[in-house]
Amino acid sequence: MQLKMPKITSRIILIVVGVVILGLLVWRFSNIVAYILVAAVLSLIARPLVRLLGKIKIWKFRIPVSIRALFTLFVIWGIFFGFFRIFIPLIANEAQDLSNIDPEQIMIRIEGPMEKLNEWYNRMNLNEEGFTSIENLVGEKIKSVLNVKLITDLIGTTAGILGNLFWAVFAISFITFFLLREEKLLSESLVLMVPKEYESEIRHALASIKYLLRRYFIGILLQMTGILTLITVGMTIIGVGFRHGIVIGLLAAVLNIIPYLGPWIGAALGVTLGVATHLHLDFSTELLPLIGYMVSVFAVTQIIDNTIFQPFIFGTSVMAHPLEIFIVIMIAGSLAGVAGMILAIPTYTVFRVFAKEFFNNFRLIQKLTERI
Repeated sequence: MQLKMPKITSRIILIVVGVVILGLLVWRFSNIVAYILVAAVLSLIARPLVRLLGKIKIWKFRIPVSIRALFTLFVIWGIFFGFFRIFIPLIANEAQDLSNIDPEQIMIRIEGPMEKLNEWYNRMNLNEEGFTSIENLVGEKIKSVLNVKLITDLIGTTAGILGNLFWAVFAISFITFFLLREEKLLSESLVLMVPKEYESEIRHALASIKYLLRRYFIGILLQMTGILTLITVGMTIIGVGFRHGIVIGLLAAVLNIIPYLGPWIGAALGVTLGVATHLHLDFSTELLPLIGYMVSVFAVTQIIDNTIFQPFIFGTSVMAHPLEIFIVIMIAGSLAGVAGMILAIPTYTVFRVFAKEFFNNFRLIQKLTERI
């Protein structure tokens, strides 16, 4: 039996050409697309405040939508300004403290434990070609981590990046204002790009996407706040200090955005930072127990995150099974690295919603989207 090939019409050719042109435009103007996406996320998160202000009524007067949008934008600016005003000086002080550490003094303080560890290593016959001693290996690693030039270059690079962000901040703020003022501006623009017969499905899909992504991004912010609070309080209690604890907490909260791997990286860097800023303590009686306490703080935080925060965000907000999310994140990580892992869940949410609207006749799609 001969298979009948589908007829290629001029409409199909136009659609394919349109998709290719759209892809090229997105690639060519990727910075502008990034500004629009960031503004869309900010408007999604801040939309409830605009609606809340709209419910305020004094006699017959209601706050105009432009004033509400502008006030909400000022609130967003205030939050970001307050964040940088608090944390940038703390991070700068932490970097300065690290740059003042002498690696040679570190090696003198841990010389005894390193000798014992080196003896054990030799007894176990674990020597490899080119290996001299654990002491030399640790010394080289410490010098590379505490490289003054590396730290100062990092600070200078960060300052340069912040300086170049002025235009990005202005563009994102401008776009965000109009997205806050006109709630359906972005969705109406997207609807114009599809054939009229699919307009109702597209509108329904966009409404579902906005609802799910708003819950997800707000959940991420709550998760970061919770982790920052837990780590800061825990580090302060065990004696690391509030100033060091809040920097470690911020580091852990930001890295926690990276699914699965982020918490491990954040814990490793946090413990390293805590040790580097407390090298004046006696290694055996004070520093070693402090390391154990820091590891315990991260362990307790992760237990709370895994049992309370993550089920709320990944389960309730995007309405997907944890195993399903894990597989998607691993695939995205293998395709696009860390950036892919961060963007995996929002992107997958968009695909699921559109699949439910246009391909719901497939059993697999029905199963994957039954909770939406």
